[in-house]
Amino acid sequence: MKWLVTGAAGMLGRDTVAALARRGEDVTGLDRTALDLTHADAVAQALADHRPDLVVNCAAYTAVDDAETDEAAALRVNGEGPGILARACAARGARLVHVSTDYVFPGDAHAPYPEDHPTGPRTAYGRTKRAGEHAVLAELPGTSAIVRTAWLYGVHGRSFVRTMIGLEATRDTVDVVDDQHGQPTWSADVADRIAALGPRLGPQLHGVFHATSGGEATWYELAREIFAGLGADPERVRPVSSAAFRRPAPRPAYSVLAHGRWREAGLPDPRDWRAALRAALPLIREETRRETP
Repeated sequence: MKWLVTGAAGMLGRDTVAALARRGEDVTGLDRTALDLTHADAVAQALADHRPDLVVNCAAYTAVDDAETDEAAALRVNGEGPGILARACAARGARLVHVSTDYVFPGDAHAPYPEDHPTGPRTAYGRTKRAGEHAVLAELPGTSAIVRTAWLYGVHGRSFVRTMIGLEATRDTVDVVDDQHGQPTWSADVADRIAALGPRLGPQLHGVFHATSGGEATWYELAREIFAGLGADPERVRPVSSAAFRRPAPRPAYSVLAHGRWREAGLPDPRDWRAALRAALPLIREETRRETP
């Protein structure tokens, strides 16, 4: 099979290209400079040139706070772009995996959101990502997958985990929010999920899937686990409320996602977030050291 990954310079895009290459797949990765999804002619030409059987869309406008004052720009990338890509896939008979987010939900639940739970975004970013989901499902109702993820961290790119590694080395104590609940998720695990799911897509298996780690935590609990993994004293991390860090876009208080549909794909439930973090942390720490002058 031939794969095409858009947004290939980002954290998840890089990991997806790497995961497919490890499996021996024929994969091409295109970053934003090589393919702008908001230009229909460029998208059609890219699919004509590379003739993929499967496309993975990792391209996105991810500046959550900036989207509050420039929703139109976010909508072009997160809403209109996926629709353009889905139409091009439909025209060429290609399947599509489109990456989305927990922000499509209101974030006020008390139990994990199942895949079919009604959406209700409370931010501009969430609205634009929901628009992208709707566009993909409308254009490719039987040969596409929406893969929602959340709280991503990886070896490459900025993330909360990287930030905590830096703060542990430079501060005596760190204040971290303890009233937002989610699922810390290693981007490499999501990439592996996408690589396994893509070939299974078809009339019998399509729609929405949640690709986050198992379990749940607050940012405070995650920070303590990071400090412990670094050999530092977790007591240096101090809990605070969200009121201590006012942001233009409100953060979900509870955005834990359920994973029921993976069994339909014949795939196991995702591993617990602590196990993933233990595997990822040495790699992230080493990459951070390598990049530090």
